[in-house]
Amino acid sequence: MNEQQKAYVLRSVEERGVRLIRLWFTDVLGNLKSMAISPPELDNALSDGLTFDGSSIDGFSRVQESDVLAIPDPDTFELLPWADPGAPEARIFCDIHHFDGTAFEGDPRQVLRRHVKAAHDAGLTFYVSPDVEYFYFEPLTPGAEPVPFDDGGFFDHTTNDVTGELRKKTIRTLETMGIPVEFSFHEDAPGQQEIDLRHTDALTMADSMMTLRLAVREIAARNGVHATFMPKPLEGLQGSGMHLHMSLFRGDENAFYDENDGYNLSDTAKSFMAGLLHHAAEITAVTNQTVNSYKRLVPNFEAPVHISWARDNRSGLIRVPIAKRGNPLATRIEYRSADPACNPYLAFSLILAAGMRGVEEGYELPEEADANLFEIDDDVLAKLGINQLPQSLNDALIIMERSELVQGALGEHIFEWFVRNKRHEWRAYKTQVTPFERDRYLRSL
Repeated sequence: MNEQQKAYVLRSVEERGVRLIRLWFTDVLGNLKSMAISPPELDNALSDGLTFDGSSIDGFSRVQESDVLAIPDPDTFELLPWADPGAPEARIFCDIHHFDGTAFEGDPRQVLRRHVKAAHDAGLTFYVSPDVEYFYFEPLTPGAEPVPFDDGGFFDHTTNDVTGELRKKTIRTLETMGIPVEFSFHEDAPGQQEIDLRHTDALTMADSMMTLRLAVREIAARNGVHATFMPKPLEGLQGSGMHLHMSLFRGDENAFYDENDGYNLSDTAKSFMAGLLHHAAEITAVTNQTVNSYKRLVPNFEAPVHISWARDNRSGLIRVPIAKRGNPLATRIEYRSADPACNPYLAFSLILAAGMRGVEEGYELPEEADANLFEIDDDVLAKLGINQLPQSLNDALIIMERSELVQGALGEHIFEWFVRNKRHEWRAYKTQVTPFERDRYLRSL
């Protein structure tokens, strides 16, 4: 524990008149959990942690091994801008531990910590910058189709841009909480928005993603709007992705950059990309963890379907953006399949694990696929060695279950619980009779 940072937190709570401190952590699926404590309890919580019953959290402890410790991370202390000004509140993210001080195997934040440390031990820092898409809808009516809150399109801006005002309020909130925003704009579909966060280390970014999802929904709800990160809420329109811009740095130098390469990509970058491509199908059940996620990963809706890479081709899984003015620090890769409903701690962990496997074992990067892959027959692509991402949650789970990399990266505890939970989701989905089936078959069969 950084005693100086701890002292800063305690002093800030006293000087700002904070009435409540919310201790945040996530379950295995990435749902935000919270416990609230009063200021007199904070010193003890920072020093010794807070005991709670882990068996009450999905994917955490079993009943016979239930109690765990939440240890607040003082580096994540921030005031909550939406709290009552008369009764200020703050939040701190927690790491979950056993009573003997060891990391709790069911804590996604600890999983990412482990992978970040392994990269750090190799002299590397993993940076991530997500492009986060989501929708604003009118207040939901049970049983009815969701109604987009606007009729806008890509980059639209009008004098009465209601959703633009919501984005602006959200950005101000995020930046007040120390989360810098790089861009924001209206996306292509009616009601669809995008907020792009400025790159930072993977653990900080996972915390920022959890904060962003809550801030978007909180501010929308306070303005009578429903916000959702559901990957594909509307039929016939594009879904919401979370494109991940990534790089590895050695100190202040971009380990992905090589001025002597035609693509300005170093051997480290190429091997990292090769690792991602090789293991992409294995990690997809985590980067795209819902049944609904696979309604987005279809041709012609700006989401990737094929496991390929190219410099500036949005039909492939990995894109290598052209760096502005040849800036070495800007050289990066963009992983395009993930969606914003994933658990960012686990998604970043598996992406880093897959990429580092490629670096450590010297994987060879396949040839660039710079054509529009949606216009080429899948059989032809398969002969060229370009395969598809899993087409359903069931397909993704089958591949994931066989993956030694995923099992080792997640750890036995989370791996087994995740597979069980998602198998249950798939079985529940299979029993549903949809309007599509009734419209297609009820009269003709």
